Amino acid sequence: MWYWASAAKTLTAMLTGIAQEEGYLSIDSSVSKYIGVGWTSCPPVKESLIKVRNQLTMTTGLNDAVADPYCTLPSCLTYKADAGSRWAYHNAPYTIIDQVISKATGIDFSTYFYTRIRNKAGMDGVWLTLDYNNLYFSSARSMAKYGLLLQAGGIWDGLAVINDSSYLNAMINTSQDLNLSYGYLTWLNGKETYRLPQSQFVFPGSLCPDAPDDMYAAMGKNGQLINVVPSNGLVVVRMGDAPDNQYELASFFNNEIWKLLNEVI
Repeated sequence: MWYWASAAKTLTAMLTGIAQEEGYLSIDSSVSKYIGVGWTSCPPVKESLIKVRNQLTMTTGLNDAVADPYCTLPSCLTYKADAGSRWAYHNAPYTIIDQVISKATGIDFSTYFYTRIRNKAGMDGVWLTLDYNNLYFSSARSMAKYGLLLQAGGIWDGLAVINDSSYLNAMINTSQDLNLSYGYLTWLNGKETYRLPQSQFVFPGSLCPDAPDDMYAAMGKNGQLINVVPSNGLVVVRMGDAPDNQYELASFFNNEIWKLLNEVI
């Protein structure tokens, strides 16, 4: 059993789509509708602009340069820009999606995930809360099973885990024009430009130039990876200890893996 780190963001993205499909929430509704007003320190009119869609696309406009970007307390969630006008990889607003789902469904977040995704796909694993973070731990085989579930368009052994193909398609394609290489909490390869966590710089070219252009990926701290490549049917996962410091960014480490994979392929 090992932690997924931010690779688990894709689990939350799919679960949000399932909650919308079941009529519990709309990603185009304000976050405040589900968890109440005052969940940030923003002026009320600015807070009301933040939609669930902004949480999924990292465009909440909340300040990611606070002392603790993982902190989900209102005092840590301060205004930087209007929602939808700025892309920044910010963990705290993502974590609050858990609250949105549990409040909207009336079901504990972990229970909702286990019954809607984990059990249906025959996965193992558990969500554990560490400080402000809700982390998923599983075997590498279960990480691969989730990749195969994505590869199969949300179908597992003939059973539709998620029926909303339009949502799933949006999840693995460009979700906004601020970072072309980001879908719904999912990284995308083969785009003209990309942004990286803790940076506002727009880099030219593909996120992982040595990987297939149609690859999309879940990437987490210390090299926790799921790569899905529709064109050749590959699902590649990597779990384990942190790689060398030169590969601190998961996308750089991922690209090095693909250089080696290409030699074999």
